[in-house]
Amino acid sequence: MMRFSTLIRHPADWMTGAQAEHGAVLTSRIRLARNLRGHSFPGWAKRDERTETLAVLRPAVEELSAMKDAFSRELGDLTPVQKQVLVERHLISREHAARGEGSAAVIERRQSFSIMINEEDHLRMQAIRPGLRLTEAFDSLSALDSELEKKVEYAFDPTLGYLTTCPTNLGTGLRASAMLHLPGLVLSDQIGPVLQAVAKIGLAVRGLYGEGTESLGNLYQMSNQSTLGESEETIITRLERVIAQVAGHEQNAREKLMEDDPHMVADKIGRAYGVLRHAHLIDSKEALNHLSLLRLGGNLGFFPADTVNLCDTLLMDIQQAHLQLHAGMKLSPDHRDSIRAEIMRSRLQSLDTPDKRIANNEETDRFPEGDNPQNE
Repeated sequence: MMRFSTLIRHPADWMTGAQAEHGAVLTSRIRLARNLRGHSFPGWAKRDERTETLAVLRPAVEELSAMKDAFSRELGDLTPVQKQVLVERHLISREHAARGEGSAAVIERRQSFSIMINEEDHLRMQAIRPGLRLTEAFDSLSALDSELEKKVEYAFDPTLGYLTTCPTNLGTGLRASAMLHLPGLVLSDQIGPVLQAVAKIGLAVRGLYGEGTESLGNLYQMSNQSTLGESEETIITRLERVIAQVAGHEQNAREKLMEDDPHMVADKIGRAYGVLRHAHLIDSKEALNHLSLLRLGGNLGFFPADTVNLCDTLLMDIQQAHLQLHAGMKLSPDHRDSIRAEIMRSRLQSLDTPDKRIANNEETDRFPEGDNPQNE
């Protein structure tokens, strides 16, 4: 089985933007909720019942073809920092991290799949892919789900579908979501109407770490709320269509900003660059907001395109638990802010100042032919 240190040393492609299209959609995630027939749901189960369920599920999950040489650990065997690192990497939930005996996480080597055992449901399985690839993520997780269903018996009702702890997951047990980066809509004050329109058609909008968290760094998580009475394909097709529309609005907002007020955009990107390159103390909220503008600069051509990948990696590496893991000790808030700033200065050392020719609408060699958004 994979060690924790090995898992952390090799971040997934979807964490670093390595295979993303570098547009507004960072990642696509599919999550399935499942429970075992004849076993009390985790919230009602006694300790020995949770342990018994874990003993049934963990070997079955580890034997899945996709989970060969996976990371597999009971949560009680992980330190609080290790659990929080997995939360920051979106591999387990905050609720799961709070659990101990009777709960476990099994994570595929490339971190494209992760399975939480005894979270709110007996199984919370997820697949994550870079960019807008919800159908691809669903197909891969559906295959894993079908393989597991041959090994264990799920709690399923012919009329209601898959039985889950929370009624909002009843039916398909499906939660599909995408993480979007929407600085153009925020800067142009269009984000409110867009999010209201999304909510009106029944989609949920959440912050960086899901339900109950705020949007940081202009990052928004959009997901389906309905799971009952529709097929998985219908839910995913509708969500993909809406996500693509929101991404289109974001692209239009960026182009309009560059047409109407390019020097304002250049000023914000330049200020973010200056702070991140030279700050010696920076908290996570300020860092994420500046990184968002730096990422926008990479998208618009103020910086080389690979700046986007660098920003995506930094979004994860400057989180609180990652900093403590990096330092190898517990850190005070000031010490965290100091190390965060030091990492930023070091990683951005070779990044040249923003290309002012972009704001002046002058020709540059930053874009491959036909890829400059100003020319579309």
